[in-house]
Amino acid sequence: MTDNKKGAKQIPTVEGWFTWPPSEEPHLIGSKCMSCGDYFFPKTIRCRNPYCMKDAAVKDLPFSRRAKLWSFTTNYFKPPIPFKSADPFKPFGVAIVEFTEERIKIQGIVASGYDTERLRIGQEMEVVLEKLHDDINGNEVITWKFKPVTIG
Repeated sequence: MTDNKKGAKQIPTVEGWFTWPPSEEPHLIGSKCMSCGDYFFPKTIRCRNPYCMKDAAVKDLPFSRRAKLWSFTTNYFKPPIPFKSADPFKPFGVAIVEFTEERIKIQGIVASGYDTERLRIGQEMEVVLEKLHDDINGNEVITWKFKPVTIG
């Protein structure tokens, strides 16, 4: 837990899914099977590859910060509870990015202020941390999002 400039606490949406406390260069944290080399997100305690040895060692590690945009859309409908959204609801971008080095695709929200109309498949995206919502105790709940490195 960290304090922001206003004195409110910042807490991660899920402990251990991204580097914490927040930094200028956040990373998602996943796992790599030391036998088959497959990567997993969120991190895991054993390899989930059905063709691998289930007793193979798995190592937790930070993923690359940058990935290629694989697919995207705009969500125009308010997701059901427990998702928290702005009130009134505002449509938001959702992206699937491919981490080339890790050979894995991960879905996330497009960072605030980026219109999906300007996104292009294959463009470079990077992991950022942003506020998702305030919890019932006034804490800022922080999550990962994907931000375009450049706008096409």
